[in-house]
Amino acid sequence: MKKSFALLFGSCALILGNSCSITKKEKQPNILLFLVDDMGWQDTSVPFYKEKTELNKRYNTPNMERLSDQGMIFTNAYASSICSPTRCSLMSGMSAARHRVTNWTLHKNRSTDYNSDILNFPNWSVNGIQPVDSIENSTHITFLPQILKDNGYYTIHCGKAHFGSISTLGADPLNCGFDVNIAGHAAGGLASYLGEKNFGNKEKGGYTGPWGVPGLEKYHGDSIFVTEALTREAKLAVNQAIEKDKPFFLYMAHYAIHIPLTADKRYYQKYIDAGLPESEARYASMIEGMDQSLGDLMDYLEEKEISDNTIVIFMSDNGGYSLRPRSGGINIHNRPLNAGKGSLCEGGIREPMIVKWNGVVNPKSKCDQEVIIEDFFPTILKMANVKEQTLVQKIDGLSFMPCLKNNKTSYNRSLYWHFPNNWGIKGPGYGAASAIRKGDYKLIYYYENGKIELFNLKNDITELNDLNKTQPKKVEELAIELSDYLRKVKAQRPSFKANNQRCPWPDEALGL
Repeated sequence: MKKSFALLFGSCALILGNSCSITKKEKQPNILLFLVDDMGWQDTSVPFYKEKTELNKRYNTPNMERLSDQGMIFTNAYASSICSPTRCSLMSGMSAARHRVTNWTLHKNRSTDYNSDILNFPNWSVNGIQPVDSIENSTHITFLPQILKDNGYYTIHCGKAHFGSISTLGADPLNCGFDVNIAGHAAGGLASYLGEKNFGNKEKGGYTGPWGVPGLEKYHGDSIFVTEALTREAKLAVNQAIEKDKPFFLYMAHYAIHIPLTADKRYYQKYIDAGLPESEARYASMIEGMDQSLGDLMDYLEEKEISDNTIVIFMSDNGGYSLRPRSGGINIHNRPLNAGKGSLCEGGIREPMIVKWNGVVNPKSKCDQEVIIEDFFPTILKMANVKEQTLVQKIDGLSFMPCLKNNKTSYNRSLYWHFPNNWGIKGPGYGAASAIRKGDYKLIYYYENGKIELFNLKNDITELNDLNKTQPKKVEELAIELSDYLRKVKAQRPSFKANNQRCPWPDEALGL
């Protein structure tokens, strides 16, 4: 059945492809999009802040350093605060407020919102993004890899997918424009990173849903970490593209460094010897294992003599996890940023991002332009020389190509986040909320109580000094702009259980 669906959508894609074109005179570059799961802004030895931090000194990521030496780091790169909204924005070019996959997806027609005594949550797109318009509670899109495939690319998915709920078409990357799917399915996490535990599958050679990793059966029983297994399989798939003499799009979407925190034995002991608590040594070993994967892929590109014509993009899907079982308290593991995954504070949404593009991006360069995950969609299409495309959805993202080519800020615009849901955590930036960043200022609005916070990120990157009372004009300006945007895209709102009335927009909460 899956094969027939893949063939069906491949045929439909050909129809779409007639409305797309590439510049034949330009050689299409290979594109490696290396997406890490739950990696914080400071989970690296590459300094993305104005100075090297204690966390930068803790972690060992020599291949990220190598990549940054060859390319450009982005100091103000953002995603959503949790995984599914980010991945759906990446694949669609839409903001989370527009595509409505605002929380993480898993079971068909079942919300993952934690219960609240105060709020009812909207009927969001719990089934994720889909290649058809016939699946309820989902959003129909034209997938990024489908467009690339229609324009000559060999499209490879490797690792975590998390596009659509179980038993929907979008759960299988082969229905979403990928020629190859390695280990991708509906779930956004895994039961085990270890080959000797069959990557969370109960039986060797079998599959145990929803958290067992599929498609890596040949490594079951082996003493291998899933990060390494995925890297080996990715190289084999790239070699297929080379043999076919086609440019490739490799979406290397690691399961690491998502919980459960698991020691990568190749690197674990060095962090124990350095005096880190056991949980932090596990976390650091997972980061270094991820970095080794990056290095192995870069080495493979050089070995195959295609490195010069391969763009490498490094990104994370949300901020670093800063709750138990991390040691030393909560909401401190992304400092100087506040909070972590699930929060609209900077620790939950600001990401490490690097782009290497030989002949275009200056080595050892830096861009301070604010960019967000939906910007990847139009940018990657420009990288691939796709000039026109007919899409189902309206695109919110803006290409950051001028940043890459000119090393200058390319536009002035605001960034928006929308999470009308409940991830189940209390604290700074958590809960049903929306946010806007405009220039140095950032406003967060909480639906449960109408609270508004204002921060100047240039002066207060940790978001500890709320300017709500001292800068009321700036609060009004940003509240109005955020509200206007949310209305424009028909964003969903929670409602109050007490009276079943929808929560006010930010400007309404201010009485404007």
